Amino acid sequence: MSASIIHRAKRRVHPVDEMLPVGKLATYGFQHVVAFYAGAVLVPIIIAGAISLPPEDLVKLITADLFTCGIASIIQAVGFWNIGVRLPLLQGVTFAGVSPIIAIGLAHGSGAASLLYVYGAVIVAGVFTFLIAPVFIKLLKFFPPVVTGTLITIIGLCLVPVGAHDAVTNPHTGAVDASNIRWFLYALGTIAIIVAIQRLFRGFLATIAVLLGLVIGCVAAYLLGDMNFDKVGAASAFGFTPPFLFGMPRFDVVACLTMIIVLMITAVESTGSTIATGEIVGKRVKPSDIGNVLRADGLATAIGGAFNSFPYTAFSENVGLVRLTGVKSRWVVAAAGVIMIVLGFLPKVAAVVSSIPNPVLGGAALTLFATVAVVGIQTLGKVDFTDHRNLIIVTTSLALALWVTAYPDVAKAMPSGVDLLFGSGISIGALAAILLNVVFFHTGSRGPRVAGGGSITLGEVNAMTPDRFTEVFGHVVQDVPWAIERAIGRRPFTDTASLREAFQDAVLTGSSEQQLELIRAFPNLGAEDDTGHALAVDHVALSNLSEDDHNDVVELATAYREHFGFPLVICARETERFDRVLRNGWSRMDNSPAAEKAFALIEIAKIANYRFADLVADANPIAAARFGRLNELT
Repeated sequence: MSASIIHRAKRRVHPVDEMLPVGKLATYGFQHVVAFYAGAVLVPIIIAGAISLPPEDLVKLITADLFTCGIASIIQAVGFWNIGVRLPLLQGVTFAGVSPIIAIGLAHGSGAASLLYVYGAVIVAGVFTFLIAPVFIKLLKFFPPVVTGTLITIIGLCLVPVGAHDAVTNPHTGAVDASNIRWFLYALGTIAIIVAIQRLFRGFLATIAVLLGLVIGCVAAYLLGDMNFDKVGAASAFGFTPPFLFGMPRFDVVACLTMIIVLMITAVESTGSTIATGEIVGKRVKPSDIGNVLRADGLATAIGGAFNSFPYTAFSENVGLVRLTGVKSRWVVAAAGVIMIVLGFLPKVAAVVSSIPNPVLGGAALTLFATVAVVGIQTLGKVDFTDHRNLIIVTTSLALALWVTAYPDVAKAMPSGVDLLFGSGISIGALAAILLNVVFFHTGSRGPRVAGGGSITLGEVNAMTPDRFTEVFGHVVQDVPWAIERAIGRRPFTDTASLREAFQDAVLTGSSEQQLELIRAFPNLGAEDDTGHALAVDHVALSNLSEDDHNDVVELATAYREHFGFPLVICARETERFDRVLRNGWSRMDNSPAAEKAFALIEIAKIANYRFADLVADANPIAAARFGRLNELT
């Protein structure tokens, strides 16, 4: 048996940590850069156009963006200390910040001078995110799907007019020329190309449809005389955008608060991207990992503010590319980061990008921003709209956001300082969604909120069908039917204590055959699925073990099961040290089967108690969303 364990240990190399040959690293890294490039450079282009930056400053923004994207990606993928999640997460400037950044810039007079207030807010928000990372998980109860879905939808819808503005802008004069069908055809043609590529191709080509749409649109514009490369000839072959290019940052309280809200939205987005990536690569994501992700986001954002860039988050396009290609190594993303840093020293490349005609850029931007809105709509699909409270949160927030987006002059009616919140549909919509969620689900006396992202009260639990009760609470007792039936039979529950007691009694009062069924429903310690993912997710003290330690656990679990006929169950949450888990397990080998059965039931009762606390306490939306395997964060 030991020989087989040693042989298995030699094969246990996680794909995430695999160092590929240099040639493959460069090739796969360049593929990530290509998939990422269009979305990355659109943000500085759109912001520069909206606040009237001159072309030479736009080139500097693009090189600064690429340089800082490279640094951010390396920090996240490689990591150091407790910063960076060490997963293949490529970082880019978030679209969530575009509209608020434009609002801050316009509120401070536009032009390069207004960027000083933008960068001040970006730095403050980055530092805030870094510091709040350890406690952010506890704040997720204020960001259930009804809030995050509303915010993402608002971001997409409020950005669509920005793309629409570019789509009808004369590329020669920079003036709006909506009556000229030429610009309309450029934008519509770019959209048609993107749609055609998505329809006709699969795989990698489909992931770079926006980039190809931009390239083909630019070729058409060049052939028709509506694009030139004068800026490319004027740009230096090699250069670097120094930190604080436009001057030292300035700080405006409302601007900083606005950007902090954006970073909180981005933090929720980063949490989702991290969990999705963990699923794709088969690596468990823990609370400490989320803290590491957010510290990296905060540090990268603060660096971005210093190096003339903007807030950072994981790019979902590249998360999809990891799934598409099956290349899971984080060192590939690190290689992509190096490539982006190199591109940041090449102003001519940035000048080529800044030469894209406005209508072509507008067409691509319209599709990207509409895609963001669709992601929000998908998130809202998880919300129970039969609950009128959720309906009010979404409709009110959307109404306020679209009102301000359609008539931005409404901000002029507000007092100084407050006007910035009403200067952006995203800012006022985000604030409304968060506050309304607090009002409806975190105040008053509607009873304890026990699941559903804070939308299910104790009274609703008492009215649940057996199937719904199983869906929400089955995991507490390992989805064993008789235990669930015994718990639901104790209704009505007068408080959360009585609900907890129902599960505790169910575990300890079943028949001998039922109790054995419950014990056998638990996986062996150290058991993994085909991807190397731990099945015994409650055994948090047994995560991230060395190869030798993991093999010791497997040896113990195998010997125990052969001896007693059921798996070894230990509530490892109460055991901080790995060696104590092993000592506890081996010491129980001398017990009688009856004694071990009793020990196992006590441990299961403890595990059920912790799972119940995860699911019920504070209406934790992570635990409640166990169906997406988010419970593994607890």
